[in-house]
Amino acid sequence: MPGPAYRIVTPRLIIRCYNPADAPLLARSVTESLDHLLPWMPWAADEPEHLDKKVERLRQFRARFDLGQDFIYGIFNPSENRLIGGTGLHSRIGTSASEIGYWIHKDFINQGYATEAAAALTKVAFEVHMVDRVEIHCAVENTPSAAVPHKLGYHLEATLRKRSFANGHLSDQMLWSLFAEEYSNTPSAKQEIAAYDAAERQVL
Repeated sequence: MPGPAYRIVTPRLIIRCYNPADAPLLARSVTESLDHLLPWMPWAADEPEHLDKKVERLRQFRARFDLGQDFIYGIFNPSENRLIGGTGLHSRIGTSASEIGYWIHKDFINQGYATEAAAALTKVAFEVHMVDRVEIHCAVENTPSAAVPHKLGYHLEATLRKRSFANGHLSDQMLWSLFAEEYSNTPSAKQEIAAYDAAERQVL
């Protein structure tokens, strides 16, 4: 593939691979949003995390990114002095497929940032990573999260029993999917972005 895309620019966001130096911004964003994240993100139970551990976590994110194993991104404002949230193109659902996940800082919810980020990653997945399928998973109770794939033309393929996390317990999980042959007719295909590889060469 011509990437991966290390840096993605959308009309309102910078979505890029984390660097260890981003640890303070990530720690601040997660800590400020902890009550908002705890019902939906199992990893939030381990927060707040010591800054040294956060640095090590971002080193691991970067290592897996560089090795092409997993692509975890920070969602930043254009000046990159605020972390609006996190997202990723995850390889855990099999070959030639990616799963998009996302979370947004409590101060930036209901402003379309999750949809904008997911649209950008959908475009990168199909046009840069050249996958055949993209999925988004979320708990049936997480209505705002489910609205994102719905807006982007994903199809609700299945509801899986007790596969997700919600409010401290196992919850049924919605599986939304989009295939390469369906992509061109979705809002993601029309999303304005620029994407750059590790050498800052434009790949999209």
